[in-house]
Amino acid sequence: MTCPNRLGESSPGFTGTSTLRIFVPTHVLSTPLAAPVSLRFAMKVLVTGGAGFIGSHVVERLLDAGHEVSVVDSLERGSRDNIAGPLERGVRLHETDIRDRSLRALLADERPEVVMHLAAQVDVRVSVADPVLDADINVSGSLNLLEGAREAGTRKVIVTSSGGCIYGEPKPDALPVKETYRGSPESPYGISKRVLHDYLAFYKQAHGMDWTVLALANVFGPRQDPYGEAGVVSIFLGKMFANEEPVIYGDGKQTRDFVYAGDVADAFMRAIKKGSGTVFNIGTGVETTVVELWEGCARAASYTGEMRFAPKRLGELERISLDWSRASKKLGWEPATDLSKGLAETAAWVKSRLGSS
Repeated sequence: MTCPNRLGESSPGFTGTSTLRIFVPTHVLSTPLAAPVSLRFAMKVLVTGGAGFIGSHVVERLLDAGHEVSVVDSLERGSRDNIAGPLERGVRLHETDIRDRSLRALLADERPEVVMHLAAQVDVRVSVADPVLDADINVSGSLNLLEGAREAGTRKVIVTSSGGCIYGEPKPDALPVKETYRGSPESPYGISKRVLHDYLAFYKQAHGMDWTVLALANVFGPRQDPYGEAGVVSIFLGKMFANEEPVIYGDGKQTRDFVYAGDVADAFMRAIKKGSGTVFNIGTGVETTVVELWEGCARAASYTGEMRFAPKRLGELERISLDWSRASKKLGWEPATDLSKGLAETAAWVKSRLGSS
């Protein structure tokens, strides 16, 4: 007889007769053969900013996929409440600033295979008023993280960038803007985000650490702070539910691309195994004016008040929308939640949050 090799191939030179015995460990026999793919490929993942608005959604998705998750968050903007469920499920929370040198020892202890980097200074106006602070957090803090990840042997870093700022003010015929567009950022925040792309390329070339950048449009959804300075959707809704007049800065004709937080979390999950050394726009490609957004929020909140306008603020764009075709082709990602549905879900969360405060 011939002895079958892998995939039914025959091993040459074996022509005798024998009985083939295969010994299988008992723990393998007791394991379901059809285990979910997510569990069969579980890994250690560290999420910076994981107690924040977007990060908490990413943490939940990682846990649901069976990964072992740790979170680094200073809790300056994040909240334990955002990850109360994940903490009960075993997520480790390290209350640490990404600028702190202790972060490197923490990474050495955790030894994550993948780092998802969402911690950042995210307010354009803060970056204009204090560009040194912006660079300290977004550049120096990120480099501290990258050094720690390199020392810990991390395989891949997935970094959040700003699809609304790194391209500057695109020409109208360039919208929705592609990742290849070479505009000039018009705020220190956009500059600090864009420079990380070059640092990541260096770390891959010099140290073999893989990376993916997700350039996010204007993200909205549950857990976006209605009391904060960033996040126009939650701010509008928070004011409307409090029967206050939300302010529109400028004439309201400026446009933004609004993408739902749950869809963004899906992009992070897909980037774990795909998108090596690539920047991806994560948006909808749809321009929505601020006035249109105000009207959508008013419908979701059943608000009947008047619009109130104030002068435009320095550093903010007139128009932006992102072409997400590269993410579709290489990550298999698409925006699944339309604006009206997302606004309704966000409104329900904001209303419940204000009612419990």
